[in-house]
Formats: sequence, C-alpha cells, structure tokens
Amino acid sequence: MKTDVEQEVERDEEKPQLWEDVIGRRSFLRGLGTIGIAAPLVGTAALLDPERAFGATGALPAGDVAILRFLAAAEIIETDIWEQYNELGGVNGGNAAYIAALQNLDGDMPQYITDNTDDERSHELFLNAYLESKGAQPVNLDAFRTLPSTRATGAKQVGRLTNLEQLSINLGWYTRYRSELNPDLGAKFNGPFTISNQPAVPISDADTPPDQTQPNPPGTAKQRRMQAIANTAGFHFAWIEQGGSSLYPTLALNVTDAEVLKVVLGIGGVEIDHFGLWHDKAGNAVNAPLAPLTDPETGLTFPNLNDPATELTQTNKILPEPCQFIRKSLPKCSVIRPMQPGKSGAVAAANGFVADGLFRGQSQAFFNALFSLALAADAAVRGC
Repeated sequence: MKTDVEQEVERDEEKPQLWEDVIGRRSFLRGLGTIGIAAPLVGTAALLDPERAFGATGALPAGDVAILRFLAAAEIIETDIWEQYNELGGVNGGNAAYIAALQNLDGDMPQYITDNTDDERSHELFLNAYLESKGAQPVNLDAFRTLPSTRATGAKQVGRLTNLEQLSINLGWYTRYRSELNPDLGAKFNGPFTISNQPAVPISDADTPPDQTQPNPPGTAKQRRMQAIANTAGFHFAWIEQGGSSLYPTLALNVTDAEVLKVVLGIGGVEIDHFGLWHDKAGNAVNAPLAPLTDPETGLTFPNLNDPATELTQTNKILPEPCQFIRKSLPKCSVIRPMQPGKSGAVAAANGFVADGLFRGQSQAFFNALFSLALAADAAVRGC
C-alpha cells in the first residue's frame, strides 16, 4: 500500500462508470419519451421546454429550481438509505446484534443513526415544500420504490429505492482529506483498502442471528460476519455524507436567488457536519481492538490502519489537512474538496450513487429520471 504523499497523485480516486455506460446514451434519449409514464418527475412535453421541466413560474430562476429539484431527489434517496439503517440499528432498531456491532464502533451509534435519518427526512420534506411554495414542481420518486427489503429481523418489508446488500464503497475520501493535494487541481486518490460487493445491513437471520452477542473483538465466524457488515456500514455512512459535503457548495456556486443560496448553504452545512461525525466513527473499525477483522463470507479484511500509522492512514486524523486551493502557488488552506462541477456536481453525485451499487435492480426509467434531473442541475448558470 502506497503511503508517500508525493506518490499520491498516481492514485485514481473515482472510476465510476459514466452514466451513459450504465443506461446507454441512446437508451437515455429514447427513455426521455417514457419518463412521463414511468416516473412522476417530469413529462415528455416538459423536457422539451426547460421552463416547464423546471416547474419555473417566474418566482425563482429556472436554474435555481433545477438545483433544488436535484437536491430534493438526492435527499429522498438519502432518506431511503438512512431509514433502512435506522430500522435495523437506530434507537428503536429491531436487530439487537447489529446494534451491538455498531456500538463496537461507538456506543452512541444508534442515536447518531436516528438523528441523521431525521435530518435527511427534514431536508427532503423542506426542499419539496419550498419548491411548492415558489410554484415549482416537487420531486416524487415513489414510482421507483420497487427494490426488496433485507430479510433480517428488524427490517420493514416495504419497497425501497436503494439496495444496501452489495455495496462497492469508494474510500478515496479517507486519504483525500488527510492529504495536502486537491482533486480540483489534478490529484487522484485511492482509499487505504477496498470494500467491494459487501453488505452494509444484515441480509438474513441465518447469516447473522439477531440475538447473538457481539464481543469486541468478535470470536465466532457469525460474530465476525456481523461485525464486518457493521464496519461496512460505518464506512458507508461517511461515504454518503462526504458526497453531500462537496455537492452542496458546488451547486451553490451557480445559485442566483439569495434565499435559495441560504437554503443550499444551510442544508449543505449540516451535510458537512454529518461527514465529520461519521469520518471519526469509521476509524474505529480499522483500529485495535476490532482490527484486523476479516469477513468469513466475502473475505473482506478491515486492516489496522494504525499498524503502522502513516500521514494518510492514522485513524484520529479526521480534520481536513490544509491543501492546495484555487492555485498551487497560494498557501495551503483547509477546505472542502472537490468543488469542481465535473468532480462533485449533480451528474458526478449520481454517478457515485450508481458506482456504489445503491441502485442494483432499479429500472432504466429510474436512471433516466435521475440523470435528467442531474443534467438540468449542472446546466444551471448563476445570474446577476
């Protein structure tokens, strides 16, 4: 594993398939004609008329509405993710062994999960209500709640937007925020290890009995399996929120209306706060006494990143290191990064969701609808 900061530029942080590769550019263009049937987001005629597509009535600039509508969609997706975690591992979570495994990362994990769920739900509801208050069209993804719930004790058997049973989590953020380099200025990063095709929630009671004990460190194979699932969740929590940390300031740069800017910065600040929290907790999964730990089913190993600790792996270095900013000739500064649209805009965020595996099993109509919103948001231009 490379640890020298000077070699870090060779790392490749993000290799998600472009969304054209996921759903096909031609199929996307064909799919625009079916969104009005398959999705309650926007009709075919509206897609041919930007003002109608954005639901603009003159109360807000069309670009601002497009930004708010994509953010509403992103918050709906985040709420769907967090509700699944909350049902199993929150304050009133129904899977005792999963809760215990999460508490091996931090005793307050159930409370944090429940609070984060409440935050995302409030963002979703507020953004849609705000859009409606301005005469703009809200976002509704209910037609796509078709994915099954996990079969483990505690999960409600309802349709989901997202799939948490086979995630490939990009850990580039872990080294990015410990580095003096900046992806906006060309730096590329890999994470300190790889999480690929791994569940972040229990998938069945046979796989992980909900009434088993979860000592720290775990002893039996089933205890190690459950702990690996909880560890994956810990890193997924941070991955979800680091995306919002960059997305909101990136889109804010193209907002025109002062009140919309207040909305975007206000919600975005909470996403940044979430990331700081989960960044800290994830480190406990890769430190003694929990680490090293190997999932007996998938072979995924959570290494002890403090054995030995390096500048890019030390688990308690969670505050962003000063890095290159604006121009390499200026003094280093501790900042959110990336903030370039191509790396952290709406399409980049949607690509990240896809590469994470969140939408395994979703329909092509869902991808068409999501990326039509993302393209509109990224097309927004700040006015005078």
